[in-house]
Amino acid sequence: MQLIDGKKVSEAIKLQIAEQVKELHAQGFKTPHLAAILVGNDGGSITYVNHKVKACEQVGFRSTLQTFEDTVSEQELLQKIEKFNQNPDIDGFIVQLPLPKHIDEQKVIESIAPEKDVDGFHPINVGKMMIGLPAFKSATPAGILELLKYYNIPTAGKHCVIIGRSNIVGRPLSVMLAQKGYPGDCTVTVCHSRTANLAEECRRGDIVIAAIGSPEFVTADMVKEGAVVIDVGTTRVPSTETKSGWKLKGDVKFDEVAPKCSYITPVPGGVGPMTICSLISNTLIAARGKKA
Repeated sequence: MQLIDGKKVSEAIKLQIAEQVKELHAQGFKTPHLAAILVGNDGGSITYVNHKVKACEQVGFRSTLQTFEDTVSEQELLQKIEKFNQNPDIDGFIVQLPLPKHIDEQKVIESIAPEKDVDGFHPINVGKMMIGLPAFKSATPAGILELLKYYNIPTAGKHCVIIGRSNIVGRPLSVMLAQKGYPGDCTVTVCHSRTANLAEECRRGDIVIAAIGSPEFVTADMVKEGAVVIDVGTTRVPSTETKSGWKLKGDVKFDEVAPKCSYITPVPGGVGPMTICSLISNTLIAARGKKA
């Protein structure tokens, strides 16, 4: 069993991006600028956004963080998004999800200008990605593909089972892994809450990707010997072992599944850092060609 170290891979990619930013400066182009909007005080979202700000500092980007209380109106949030859309210095921005229930997430996603949608959630970017046109790819799926590439994990002809059909991970990832080229050319099965014989479907997977947000859902009996397991889940659960009183758990019961795997991602330190790398990479693409 080999551990897929997302932290190590992300640090290597960020070093490459930092060098590209220096080259942009030398050629008279502007510093890439990534902005984020955070609504409310969800601990996981705050931690995640802080990691994004830190990553910007590491690669030489500018970053802006706009925070709102969870009582902010949908109209006020949409007005701020439009200001970011119109600000020529902001190359890309994200609205951290989830949002409070009184705000329509889909309306928010569609209000972001596609050319600044570095999360890759806008229907225009998703549609272009679906048919193989250049587009900002969804950050988490793109990060997973980078991990497969870094570790030279074969994908052509492999059966990939994705547990979860969200618009953020499961659906776009299923398309990306089925497309021609590497990492791709997989035969993909997408499983969900209505899938019959879910454990049996998972056992067929050469690559199993868990993205359902249910702590330790995937157990050893659901994974065949030698499978590659990618754990996208990050759920905070109470813990007496940490000072904070909580710890992150993935969707995979790591201790019992890992011995059966050829490769497996840990939580934390697996997919999470790669999602941030994808955001940074997309922002660099958005900033290219803009003079200082």
